[in-house]
Amino acid sequence: MGRLTGGDPSLLRRINSAVVLHALRSAAPPASPTLTDLVKVTGLSRPTVEGVVEGLMDTGLVVEAPAEGGEARRQGRPARRFRFRREAGHLLGIEIGPHRIAALMADLGGRVTGSAHAEVAQTASADERLDRVRSVTAELLERTGVPRSRLRAVGVGTPGIVEADGRVRLGTALPGWTGLALGDRLRRSFRCPVLVENDANAAAVAEHWKGAAIGSDDVVFVLAGLSPGAGSLIGGRLHRGFGGAAGEIGALHLLGRQASPEEVLSTTGEPLHPLDEAQVARVFTLAREGDERAGAAVERFMRQLVHDVAALVLALDPELVVVGGWAAGLRGVLEPLRAELARYCLRPPKVAQSLLGDSAVATGALRLALDHVEEQLFAVESTVTARR
Repeated sequence: MGRLTGGDPSLLRRINSAVVLHALRSAAPPASPTLTDLVKVTGLSRPTVEGVVEGLMDTGLVVEAPAEGGEARRQGRPARRFRFRREAGHLLGIEIGPHRIAALMADLGGRVTGSAHAEVAQTASADERLDRVRSVTAELLERTGVPRSRLRAVGVGTPGIVEADGRVRLGTALPGWTGLALGDRLRRSFRCPVLVENDANAAAVAEHWKGAAIGSDDVVFVLAGLSPGAGSLIGGRLHRGFGGAAGEIGALHLLGRQASPEEVLSTTGEPLHPLDEAQVARVFTLAREGDERAGAAVERFMRQLVHDVAALVLALDPELVVVGGWAAGLRGVLEPLRAELARYCLRPPKVAQSLLGDSAVATGALRLALDHVEEQLFAVESTVTARR
């Protein structure tokens, strides 16, 4: 595309198109605006709106809607109504985790239209795990009847420190993940934009969109597990840090200032081996049954988790901390966290449990894909707004 200038008519057309499309997409279903409605909402002239709508219909993003019931019964020709075609494209949100692959399908309005998941061995190689991703998404596409060519964007949430191009710079939770060009590998399968993000970051986005953090723009989401991670929103925007490593609180023990997870959860004096969720679940079961050593291990785990979170809260001063991951279901995790934050923080945040549970990562990945498509559709409007 050539360089646009302030007087370039093509820029004006793009601005008008983005404004009208935004108005149509924002109309609450089943309402379908008329041309008169669009003129009022956008402030554009009627001939301009008519021309833009015809152009958007040519692209397949807008379609003429049927007349509403009352209008159809009146004499004379009813006013033409239009709607944004949410079904004009589709999005995928994928979670690639240690034990499972999960995928969500949505239309361009963000409405979930299908889901699929499959178990995967924690010891699976990178190639085996990616093969499982392909099989899960192929199943979902076939079940929903969506051709692969209709995908507009794919979001992916995965453990590890993820660079902007989708390469996993460090990923110790999954075998063969460190250094993996995950974004490039997946783009070969989907042939559309693929956005890869850290799983805790994706979950933070999800809770802000559809979960416990709706209405809160300064949020810390804690993905509490064997090696806890955190994602944060500042002013409603995801904070990744300079290198994508913001919120990696699970790495604090590597600095030598804390015990490792294997030591924290040990009931024998020797590091817990193997360190996996089955072993850890056994420790928590023993603690509930009254085993003193297991109870002490659980107490150490809780204490270290809340101290890690407190350090992040002191740095970011969020309004809300949301706790998710498998440890969020542990009895009593929220109250100790509230007590520790009240002890250490000048203004303790609210603490809530995730409302999305094990769908948080895939939901956040879906939201990232939707954000990408919205940037494409409304980029001109956003740019102009930013310059004002």
